[in-house]
Amino acid sequence: QVQLVESGGGLVQAGGSLRLSCAASGSLFGIRSMGWYRQAPGNQRELVASLITGGTSNYADSVKGRFTISRENAKPTVYLQMNSLKPEDTAVYYCNVDKFGFLYWGQGTQVTVSS
Repeated sequence: QVQLVESGGGLVQAGGSLRLSCAASGSLFGIRSMGWYRQAPGNQRELVASLITGGTSNYADSVKGRFTISRENAKPTVYLQMNSLKPEDTAVYYCNVDKFGFLYWGQGTQVTVSS
């Protein structure tokens, strides 16, 4: 079992920044990747960014150049630095861990970007 606790969401004006954090605990052996997804009302959950163990990162086209995913292995915690936020970034953001192909999810944190 893996437990994920997210923090850092909130309300920000367009052009502003937020940093999301996701602290992982439990049985962490075998984690293949950690990442962030988001879901806006009426939309499907979509990948925002992922970081494969070993260093390769992937980003949705809509956030490339604005968002940065990073991981601190000592804790372990995964971060999502979000800059130049846009109203269309408004969504619930979920932390995700892939452990041996099984997906674990955090409870979600709301990000609201006002225009």
